[in-house]
Amino acid sequence: IPFDTESRFVTGGIRIGTPSVTTRGLKEQGMVKIADWINRVVTSRDMATIVQVRQEVRALCDQLPLYPEFKRTDY
Repeated sequence: IPFDTESRFVTGGIRIGTPSVTTRGLKEQGMVKIADWINRVVTSRDMATIVQVRQEVRALCDQLPLYPEFKRTDY
């Protein structure tokens, strides 16, 4: 984490790997969207925001499935 003064043994933030999102075809703007979702959920105090973000994530995952040959039944 840039400018983190804590030891690597002390949790200081959230690290996000990008292989699965780039495999799905997301680019920089996709990561901006993911960061926005994380921010909205972490800073939210109401369930409506969490439900809304969940719907947005599902919609994106439906557009860019990790395994296109498998159809989502429900999750």
